[in-house]
Amino acid sequence: MDVRDTLGRPLRDLRISVTDRCNFRCRYCMPREVFGSDYEFLRRDQHLTYEEIARVVSVTADLGVRKVRLTGGEPLLRRDLDVLVGFLAPIVDDLTLTTNGVLLPKKATALASAGLHRLTVSLDSLDDEVFRAMNDADAGVEEVLAGIDAATAAGLGPIKINAVVQKGVNDHTLVDLAGRFRGTGITVRFIEYMDVGTTNGWRMDHVVPSAEVVGAIHGRWPLEPVDPAYRGEVADRWRYVDGAGEIGVISSVTQPFCADCTRLRLSAEGRLYTCLFASTGIDLHGPLRSGISDDDLRSIVVDVWEGRADRYSELRSAGTAGWEKVEMSYIGG
Repeated sequence: MDVRDTLGRPLRDLRISVTDRCNFRCRYCMPREVFGSDYEFLRRDQHLTYEEIARVVSVTADLGVRKVRLTGGEPLLRRDLDVLVGFLAPIVDDLTLTTNGVLLPKKATALASAGLHRLTVSLDSLDDEVFRAMNDADAGVEEVLAGIDAATAAGLGPIKINAVVQKGVNDHTLVDLAGRFRGTGITVRFIEYMDVGTTNGWRMDHVVPSAEVVGAIHGRWPLEPVDPAYRGEVADRWRYVDGAGEIGVISSVTQPFCADCTRLRLSAEGRLYTCLFASTGIDLHGPLRSGISDDDLRSIVVDVWEGRADRYSELRSAGTAGWEKVEMSYIGG
């Protein structure tokens, strides 16, 4: 079944937050003054079980979902995540995971053995002082690089690196980050700092336009554009003219891609969100615990998607400063 929203966009991707907890306190996502020691995270019994998540994935696969991304918080904090991977890998064509990487040395082999196809690692700078300041958890660059090495050894490739770019924070380190992974088969994707949630203090003058990032790297190693691999690909791709691989840029602020967004999000306790910048979600936790049939569960998802009209990034300049939005740490990036 091929379902479309009110703007004709198909459902192709499902992003699943398996936990709202994280071992980092990145300033652009989970600032420590908000997510401190007294912050009340979800209790374990509030999380969807792996069996419940698998039911949702199976139902959405019937509606066109081909790609599932496991996120958090930090998904590797969820116990026995490889069990969930084993449930989901046979259902979808592309099962991937986004992580900060520091737990990969302990978990990469089990994830690969369970059927995880590939992963994305967050690394905002190679400058250790800059990186520690950004993650605010005293996690060093070498810890993340060790995780990337472990994932590579386990066969979890092709690996992608995500770097959130903030003006005056890490923008002076981006060329070095690109250079570190040139020729390795690992793609670095530079993400414009976004106004996700309401706690990260976002301002437009903190955004470095992706065009400037491409220009800086092109000035060191010439680049040329690459056509998208599929509809809804979030990153604009650029390859090195000398054949040393490629980079990507995600330009949600300066070049919104809402028109091709095919993503649905599921929070850790079972709420469906139709946009990264949504304010409310539809509860599946209650129906799942009440014994809802697959047909009825499918009907809920169809109703949610067919009623979808979200295009926040296209409307941002029209006055959305007071828009209440769910935190990214709650539903993943």
